[in-house]
Amino acid sequence: MTAVLNPSPTLQAVRFTREQYHHLGRLGFFDGKRVERLRGEIIEMSPIGWPHVVGCRKTAEILERAFAGIGWVSRNEQPLALAESDPQPDVMVVPGRFEDYTDHPSTALLLVEVADTTLFRDTTTKAEVYAEAGIAEYWVLDLTGRQLFVFRDPAPVAANGNSYHTQVTLGPTESVAPLAAPNRLIFVSDLLPSSVDP
Repeated sequence: MTAVLNPSPTLQAVRFTREQYHHLGRLGFFDGKRVERLRGEIIEMSPIGWPHVVGCRKTAEILERAFAGIGWVSRNEQPLALAESDPQPDVMVVPGRFEDYTDHPSTALLLVEVADTTLFRDTTTKAEVYAEAGIAEYWVLDLTGRQLFVFRDPAPVAANGNSYHTQVTLGPTESVAPLAAPNRLIFVSDLLPSSVDP
């Protein structure tokens, strides 16, 4: 009898629940690594370069001013607890005050990812994850292209899942007002580092 091997076996991703993900973290599996859970898969995140740090800080400071009295601005990649994902957006604005939360937030008024090496994932997979969670507004600050992608209007798509129906790309000389703070105009140039060189 001879065995017939499938020349191109289908690889299956291993998906973890939030409880399993946190348990692995407590056991030290992620020590020294930056990871997040997207759709049940554990993804290792890129190292943080200085332009990324500057973009995150500038964005957080400007959003703190824009959302003063409206929401709490979180920075430093703190987790957002979604159904199948635990992403760590670079900056998020959540309703209420910091002390209102006894666990990680599960929704946000605005999420921002700062992209230098992660632009494709931030504008595809993460945009889909955030749209599926019903996050009304999502921004991607593209450090290399020196532009801001604004995603709005999450809604179901024909096939399966959700997507943002409104997507606008803004250059450094343009501005945007967040949906949840419509009277606060933010200039893209104010979010960008002066240079993307290390």
